[in-house]
Amino acid sequence: MIAKISSGKSTAGLIRYLYGPGRANEHTDPHLVASWDGFAPDPGRTDDIAATKKLLVADLDLRVKQARRLGRAPERHVWHCSIRAAESDRQLTDEEWGDIARRVVAAAGIAPDGDPDGCRWVAVRHAPDHIHIAATKVRGDLRTARHWNDYLTADRELASIEKEFGLFQVVRGDRTAAKRPTRAEQEKARRAGQEKTTPERLRATVRTAVAASSSMKEFVDLLSHTDGVLVEVVYFPSGDVRGYKVALEDDASGPIWYSGSKLAPDLSFPKIQERLKNIDPQPTDQPGRRRPDPWHQATAAAERIPHHLDQADDEASQGHLAALGEAIDALSLVTSQALRPQLREAATAFERATRSRIRAEHHHARALRGAVRAMLREPAPKDGTALAMFLDAAILVVIAAARWHQLRHHDQQVTAAQQTLLHLQAAYDQATAAPLAALAQRRPPQQTVERHIRHLRQAVPDHAEQVIEDPAFDALTAALADAEAAGHAPERLLQHVADQRALDDARRPARVLTWRIQRLSARPAPSARARAAQARSTVRASSAAQRPNAQIHAAAAVPAPQPPRARRR
Repeated sequence: MIAKISSGKSTAGLIRYLYGPGRANEHTDPHLVASWDGFAPDPGRTDDIAATKKLLVADLDLRVKQARRLGRAPERHVWHCSIRAAESDRQLTDEEWGDIARRVVAAAGIAPDGDPDGCRWVAVRHAPDHIHIAATKVRGDLRTARHWNDYLTADRELASIEKEFGLFQVVRGDRTAAKRPTRAEQEKARRAGQEKTTPERLRATVRTAVAASSSMKEFVDLLSHTDGVLVEVVYFPSGDVRGYKVALEDDASGPIWYSGSKLAPDLSFPKIQERLKNIDPQPTDQPGRRRPDPWHQATAAAERIPHHLDQADDEASQGHLAALGEAIDALSLVTSQALRPQLREAATAFERATRSRIRAEHHHARALRGAVRAMLREPAPKDGTALAMFLDAAILVVIAAARWHQLRHHDQQVTAAQQTLLHLQAAYDQATAAPLAALAQRRPPQQTVERHIRHLRQAVPDHAEQVIEDPAFDALTAALADAEAAGHAPERLLQHVADQRALDDARRPARVLTWRIQRLSARPAPSARARAAQARSTVRASSAAQRPNAQIHAAAAVPAPQPPRARRR
């Protein structure tokens, strides 16, 4: 059930609407289902509707008029709450709706249980799936009702009602989501031929600019040079930056300015400033040193996030999820036109999963942020393998994020992560088609394939058959052959990949192994001396592990000392 609460100045106007035909003649059989004392006049069940409506308004406004004579009546004295059931819910009876209304006004502070001075209210039903509660905010002692935070308290009561009545349980948020577009904004966007409203378009633009910036100056410059976007920096009298505002140039009614905090809670000037301070600088080019691949660095940083989510530091975990959100925001800037729609939808969906009541500590995700900025300054390889590797890692993180939010009962964030997964998987399937096909054409000879199958059964015995039957298996064998030609040992690479990530969450494990093998084989192969040293360390470790057992057996073989015998005299 969903509640919508508002205030007004005219009791008569609200009653007239509730007992009228509605904006589209949708009101049928309007009548009372409950009231403050159970005896309120019901215009829907009388012959003289007009006179009964006046009588009902007079009864509701009685205390308001008394308080007004004393100068104590609030200006907006009308409290209006509409409660709607889900489409899948059964049709509730009038008695059930009446019970729901009584519980909601009590929870909201309008008419608390057992309070004889509670406000006057009525519940009107004029459609099968919802009711309207009309109340006046003046109590019997002529004080104004204390209904602060009424939406949250009413919403909590509706959550209990859903469980008790066996109704659809609405996914509820934690007040960290961006504001939903109003109906006026939606209608304005529709008239202008836009799919999204002005705030939604600006929010996506600002988030992308944050993901691409390394400083506040660069952030403002990027927004200033974005076509169709106006930006204004706001200063304190001292000259320090106070914040920023953005607007769309092509707005039909003229530019409407939005501060960052109005677009989303994490887009305020201080929040963006905090995130941009926590970025690892990328190493500069040095003669004789190989420059690290930022795509590989970003993928490696993303692959570590599920491990961080398993730790007890929730603030660090929230920081890592925010950094992944920035990475997904940035992907549409460096990918082909065909992939951008899915990636933008993924970024829009995952935005909700990057915020919760847990405060994010952004300094924990410095490496990923730095690698993402470097990614944007260096085009992705044309063969698409780097993007496929990153998307593969991102999908794993989103799965882990959904699980992390679920354990903390962040219902909206769980739904957002699940929606993100659908878009990311669609982009992943599209991005991997060409590089997988190119690899599969270089399938090694059957003898080599059989040798790799033996290595595969040793490294991932539980998933070996699934990998072999995967359509991407030919691409995997080609990647293993390439790694072997570069000097790597395929069996060690497979074992390393298996230790690095479990394949339980993978839909297509052969693809997962292929990208990881390719990324690991891009590193320089260990020299013969390094492999010998690694072998010696492995032998020492196994010997050390066996030594305590050998000492125990040796100790068991030595007879225990006997006590001295007494001499015979």
